[in-house]
Amino acid sequence: MTDAVRPGGPAPRMSRRHAAGAGSARGLLFTVLGEFVLPAGGTVWTSSIIEVLGRLGVEEKAARQALMRTAADGWLVSERHGRRTRWSLTPSAERLLVDGTRRIYEFGRVAADWDGRLVLVLARVPEADRAARHLLNTRLSWAGYGTPGPGVWISTHAERIAEVEQLLRHCDVQDARIFRAEHVGGADLAGMVRQAWDLDAVEARYRQFLAEFAAARTHEPLPRLIELVHAWRRFPAIDPALPRDLLPRRWIGERAAALFARRHAEWGAEASAAWLRLDAPPA
Repeated sequence: MTDAVRPGGPAPRMSRRHAAGAGSARGLLFTVLGEFVLPAGGTVWTSSIIEVLGRLGVEEKAARQALMRTAADGWLVSERHGRRTRWSLTPSAERLLVDGTRRIYEFGRVAADWDGRLVLVLARVPEADRAARHLLNTRLSWAGYGTPGPGVWISTHAERIAEVEQLLRHCDVQDARIFRAEHVGGADLAGMVRQAWDLDAVEARYRQFLAEFAAARTHEPLPRLIELVHAWRRFPAIDPALPRDLLPRRWIGERAAALFARRHAEWGAEASAAWLRLDAPPA
């Protein structure tokens, strides 16, 4: 998910743990916001968040802290209804979640019609500006870029150049260069790909995903679906979605994508119905 930049002002803050997809209360909250709150109109009761996160093992105190910190960072606003609180997504949060949801559900299809050219980004952030460096690294990784060396980023996704240009402006990177490049000689591309991305580690994460969600039966489709989406949403940040020509043979990511789609279809309707019951207005 990307944090959209608001015209005339800074974007809401994205915590390091959420940007990295950590399995914290806040990370789970963002998964719930994107999977259920956004499609249902963008509002949610505090009690609904506490209940659903509780089913995932998150204590009430941690759930409330996640809500408050998310609001403090500009993603949620609250409104009192008697003794109850109703939270609403801000416009920036809606853009973030729409983009993230689209990326998550489109992710996993291996491109077979790559034209052989790479996007090359030369961008360096001063060592002292750790926040900007972390944001740049995190967001470029989310956009499918890998780094074979300091200050050098590569990708096969020319369609995301505008996204990278916006990111460079947002991080205030003044001396950056973007190229469309073609490999014409020297060492093979496979070696450069291995330098830019740890594909063995990505495959290991896919194996964990396959093992975790191999069983189809569940008595609680709502929390199980949240766990499924929460686990899957991490892959766009670590898997560069390379074309088939640059992937190992029998790429396990395709199996994982098929399992995600199958489990989501199996659990989705019941989970959505359970959410609507849970977040129904008080009688």
